[in-house]
Amino acid sequence: MPWLSTLMAVPVLGAVGVSLVKSDRLAKQVALAVSLAVLALTLLMTLQFDPSLGASKETRFQFAEVYEWIPRFGVHYGVGVDGIALVLIALSAVLVPIVILASWHDADGSGAEAPPKRSVKTYFALLLVLEAMMIGVFAATDVFLFYVFFEAMLIPMYFMIGSYGGVQRSYAAVKFLLYSLFGGLLMLVAVIALYVIGDKGTFMFPELVGVIQDPTTQKWLFLGFFIAFAVKAPLWPFHTWLPDAAAQAPAGAAVLLVGVLDKVGTYGMLRFCLELFPEASKFFTPLVIVLAVVGIVYGAIVAIGQTDMKRLIAYTSISHFGFIALGVFAMTTDAGAGATLYMVNHGFSTGALFLIAGFLIYRRGSGRIADYGGVQKVAPLMAGTFLIAGLSGLSLPGLSSFVSEFMVLIGTYERHPVPAIIATSGVVLAAVYILWMYQRTMTGPTAESVKALPDLNLREKWVVGPLVAAIIALGFFPSPALDVINPAVDHALSNVHINPPAVAEKKGAGQ
Repeated sequence: MPWLSTLMAVPVLGAVGVSLVKSDRLAKQVALAVSLAVLALTLLMTLQFDPSLGASKETRFQFAEVYEWIPRFGVHYGVGVDGIALVLIALSAVLVPIVILASWHDADGSGAEAPPKRSVKTYFALLLVLEAMMIGVFAATDVFLFYVFFEAMLIPMYFMIGSYGGVQRSYAAVKFLLYSLFGGLLMLVAVIALYVIGDKGTFMFPELVGVIQDPTTQKWLFLGFFIAFAVKAPLWPFHTWLPDAAAQAPAGAAVLLVGVLDKVGTYGMLRFCLELFPEASKFFTPLVIVLAVVGIVYGAIVAIGQTDMKRLIAYTSISHFGFIALGVFAMTTDAGAGATLYMVNHGFSTGALFLIAGFLIYRRGSGRIADYGGVQKVAPLMAGTFLIAGLSGLSLPGLSSFVSEFMVLIGTYERHPVPAIIATSGVVLAAVYILWMYQRTMTGPTAESVKALPDLNLREKWVVGPLVAAIIALGFFPSPALDVINPAVDHALSNVHINPPAVAEKKGAGQ
């Protein structure tokens, strides 16, 4: 069965169906049903994935499909997944139905700061198209096809921010688009140069690994890819578009933006930068590690001073992406596996924070932290789930982010002890911004404006319940995910001509 093509075709066909139905309510129901079907198919595919095959070049990418697309230029429709891509596709498949359920009223104008520019059906069709693009970008094994999905993702997200966001949505959407297009243009130049200089007559990623031997050429091509991924991630100092986009986007769109789309940047660093340009990756490692550490500290400090909930959560993500980039370029099994697992865990914890913040803003009509206080007395379930998601964000032991952050720091310390020690300050600062936000919004005297605030309804419980369950489950039992991730990370590091430390293999096997 062509699993990956099916996973992309189903949401596209679902988007067509959503746009054709007459009722807005039916459009929402069709979108939810389609996203649940994609989730079921993803689970079935995952059950057939064999992690032990990830150590071999011939069997590394499973469920592979390769068809000629533009034969004259060696462009293929090539898709396949290893452990790294699989867990990110699974993250996308889990988050989309949750976002659709959470966004039930995002497009109808109720509780919105500004009236939507487009219809309810368009919003949910865009969500399904975006899901297909997200699956495609992680599944692509042809570099040109990856670039196509990389750019195509911008279109539905641009319209979701610009048509359904807050009062400054047009500014935020255009800024998001311009930054992303600039990075994409640099990557396009590098992709074409890789094809020409590599002289393999193909864009297939496995065939291009190791073809660029000249160190100077590697460095220039590395920069073309890396800057595009650093903008997408976003890594400091390429981050300035994210707080505006996340703050102005509807809560559901913000979850997919920060929870999945931004992971394409760190995924690209691990998949393409390290493997296609190994010597350049080693050369630029000190610079990238400095940028990552600065991002960890900078994002955390700026988050502490925010007065808007969604902007605060966006800045915390800049800090988290610093940890992920640090893990990627530490080039150890522990750090690489931890960075990949961090991408998944961050999607769940930050997704929960954004969605609960969205529920609060929908009820109160304001995102300002100062407009809240004492919410736990009138909405204890909402406050409790917000606390669990926040504690996961600050890496409390027993919750999901702790495992991945600990692995990144331990793996980094094996080769770069000083940056690892400095990065631990991000853990302390995370406790400050998370607990301070919780204290100002959920505890203390109940603000007059929130005394009548209703608690989570049944639909909202179905939204946050799976996220909280995932946060707890991956905190206590991360081994199923790590068993899938570790062989793929080992193979990636072997292509960078780095042998993972034996101690890392033992730890990974014992998780």
